[in-house]
Amino acid sequence: RHAVCIFYLVLRALDTVEDDMTISLDVKVPMLHEFHSYLYQPEWKYMESKEKDRQVLEDFPTISMEFRNLSKVYQDVISDICHKMGVGMAEFLEKKVDSQHEWDKYCHYVAGLVGIGLSRLFSASELEDPIVGQDTDLANSMGLFLQKTNIIRDYLEDQQEGREFWPREVWSRYAKKLSDLAKPENIDMAVQCLNELITNALHHVPDVLTYLSRLKNQSVFNFCAIPQVMAIATLAACYNNKQVFRGVVKIRKGQAVTLMMDATNIQAVKAIMYQYVEEIYQKIPSTDPSSNKTQQVIASIRAMSLPGSSMASRHHYSPIYLSCAMLLAALSWQYLSTISKATEEYVQAGEN
Repeated sequence: RHAVCIFYLVLRALDTVEDDMTISLDVKVPMLHEFHSYLYQPEWKYMESKEKDRQVLEDFPTISMEFRNLSKVYQDVISDICHKMGVGMAEFLEKKVDSQHEWDKYCHYVAGLVGIGLSRLFSASELEDPIVGQDTDLANSMGLFLQKTNIIRDYLEDQQEGREFWPREVWSRYAKKLSDLAKPENIDMAVQCLNELITNALHHVPDVLTYLSRLKNQSVFNFCAIPQVMAIATLAACYNNKQVFRGVVKIRKGQAVTLMMDATNIQAVKAIMYQYVEEIYQKIPSTDPSSNKTQQVIASIRAMSLPGSSMASRHHYSPIYLSCAMLLAALSWQYLSTISKATEEYVQAGEN
């Protein structure tokens, strides 16, 4: 728990440096490259940030002290991932995501490395087998699936904030500029582009299912599985949906709570994945340029997640366990809603 907490705070601090547009590149690039070394400098902190999360930089000595109190095996993982992520972030500061290969590379730096780091922590703790931390390809896919889902869903918000993460190789086949996809006259081409990117993201689902099938610890399983089922539900809501280019597409709160409660074992997760890829399959337009590829990837996911009798296994927990799960889900959703509201207020304040 402590290792995961400190891992999060260290990466939150690193990400705050990357996000801060008031820091000049000649200062920011060396900071990102050297950030992992600050973990071993008891006095290092940064007081010039204007970002909303600047407290993690201003109070960094507190974080680095707790980091140095961790077991060396945890320190080594966190420092290594921080170093690799900082170098990757610096690389993409001065270039845009052009090819699909670069899209995978960017998502690896900002999310795949998180999946790899967490997996190494799970194994180092001996809560999970060594293979979980050693198989970096599967851990990377866990991160890429979540990051691509966020990038796809957040098209309009990113456009409004002046950020572009959709790969040029894909969107350039549908528009001259990425921003053109938001124009009403381009909505048909925009949706086709959206469907192609969702199809790309779905290719990570088989890796996700293989990864989750290896987990033995219940807490680790829940921690990993819940974001993944949220992601597949979000992609199903976004697929072939014009609303992605007009506003925010979100899964319903009740739907989110149900997913949190149900995603407690691999058979249940397979059933959930099956349910949402079937939902996507039913919405595939026959005229969509990516329709064949979408059908193919859904067929491979179906083969791994045929429900059979698995639905029955979703409800074999005791009433006490379910009560605790419901309480956790409710508290988690309340927290997420509060954070979301605070973020919206922050953005609105910035616009004003």
